[in-house]
Order: sequence, then C-alpha cells, then structure tokens
Amino acid sequence: MAATPASSPRTSQSRSATDRSAARLAAVQALYQSDATGAEIDQIIKDFLSGRIGGIAIVTDDDTEQESVVQLTEPDTELFVALMRGVQARGEDIDGMIKGSISAEWPWERLEMTLRALLRVGTAELLTQSGIPPKVSIAEFVDVAHAFYAGPEPRMVNAVLDRIAKALGRA
Repeated sequence: MAATPASSPRTSQSRSATDRSAARLAAVQALYQSDATGAEIDQIIKDFLSGRIGGIAIVTDDDTEQESVVQLTEPDTELFVALMRGVQARGEDIDGMIKGSISAEWPWERLEMTLRALLRVGTAELLTQSGIPPKVSIAEFVDVAHAFYAGPEPRMVNAVLDRIAKALGRA
C-alpha cells in the first residue's frame, strides 16, 4: 500500500475508498501502538485524530534511494474509530476467533505484534462493518499486510480472515 500525498487530486469515489484504506492502516498502527506501549485505546484514538501520531510516512525512492517524508491521506475517521472501538469492545472474542482460525504453522504466541494487530483489526471489521462486503475487507487487509511484509504473511492474513468470515456466515 503506497503512501499517497494528501494533496493528490482524486474523484469523490476514489477518495472515499482511499480514506477507508487509510483508516484501516491507521487502525493497525494505532492498535500496535496500544499493544507496544500499554496505552489505553481511548488515548491512542485521541492522539491519532489530533495528529500527534500517525499521518506521515517515510518513503524511499527506489531509483535514488533518497528518503522523503510524505503526508498520508486523511483516514475515514468514522471507520477508524469504529474499528478501534470494535477491538476494544470485543477483544477477547476477536482473539478467540483468530486463535481458532490460524494453523499450527502460525502459533498465536509467536505472531509478531504487527500481525496480531492486523488480524485483530481485520476481524473487528468483519464483525462490525456489515455494510462492507467481506471480500473487500479481506482484500484491503491483505494490502495492509503487503505494506509490512514481503513474505508469506499476506497469504496467512487472507486465509485467517477468510475462515473467520465463513465462521461468521459472511462469506
């Protein structure tokens, strides 16, 4: 998932899709921050929405190897908050669903914090966002996984979220 400067011209339809993608990425980052620091989700939400954390990325130009800081697209704040609140309210259920859907190759205890955050937010979307087709949610979180991982993790995210969607009767 590439960083998109906030000033890029877009149609209203692509902008809203981009905003939702940005919300998903921000929610994964925010949940990671909460897990890593022990900070309360309410405070993390406030920090993200006020711009104290999140909102920028360092991008490396493949040709020149130069790094630059870019302003990220503003996330859909309603979706961001709904995803964070979904994880907050249903965290134990979500973790149980994930644990029941991962294979022995990916034991829960050995999952990296980023991967756990990604699966938790993806599961929260499947649980709380009935207006978003599960295939869209899953594809979006696979894209987020590609932003963090170049190996087998995106395929694992796809498989786990697909199993959870089926278990929820949303596939």
